[in-house]
Amino acid sequence: MKIGIIGEGAIARYVCTSLNATHAVLVRSEPPVGKDNDGLLRVLHVNELPGDVDVMIDCAGHAALAEHGPAILERGIDLVTVSLGALADTDLYSRLNSAAERGGARLRLASGSIGALDCLRAAQVGGLSEVTYTGRKPPQSWKGSPAEDRLDLDTLDQAATHFEGSARQAATLYPKNANVAAAVALAGAGFEATKVRLIADPGIAANIHEVKASGAFGSFTFHIEGRALPDNPRSSALAAMSVVAAIERQQSAIVI
Repeated sequence: MKIGIIGEGAIARYVCTSLNATHAVLVRSEPPVGKDNDGLLRVLHVNELPGDVDVMIDCAGHAALAEHGPAILERGIDLVTVSLGALADTDLYSRLNSAAERGGARLRLASGSIGALDCLRAAQVGGLSEVTYTGRKPPQSWKGSPAEDRLDLDTLDQAATHFEGSARQAATLYPKNANVAAAVALAGAGFEATKVRLIADPGIAANIHEVKASGAFGSFTFHIEGRALPDNPRSSALAAMSVVAAIERQQSAIVI
């Protein structure tokens, strides 16, 4: 399988190393375009990608998915992304869906930093009555987000909620922090019906994600404490691993 990657950040580097099958990299600025010392072909535009690329992996965030996703899918190339929060934009969702249909390609959503999505998908078939996602992170992890306007993140001495609303609102207001909320919404009750609560907590060191759901199936609570990648404290290790797992599932004859 010939694999292309969008971006060269921490998640992209992890995926590239783990799969050891990267063929091309789609970059957003001018660093040496062409073959570099690592043997990877770097290009600036989708139309410059080699014709034999089987799947592209988006590791560059919401803006990159919006910029390159439709063109990739329209070329008939499957696309794997962890930028699920971008799909809260109904216009982008529609453009990606239409491009995939025209190109006969698929947009695959990696699970990112959260688990239990398979359970949510199954539960949705029978009907979900309530889904709530709570994201709890150290104050510094909320820097650069609307949390700075609501809390003094530098002096916070106890856990404080800075957002309560729908998953669509969370994904729109917190594009760098709410991919998990979007993943929960897409797997389960949808962006409007999924409730989200975001908390800054000076008493923790890891990012904590909790999903509670109830419906015809019964109820469940899922709790995970995620670690960051060693070379970037803002990048989830599990998000990077979920991309690798998505590609491995695509290559496997037996899939779970």
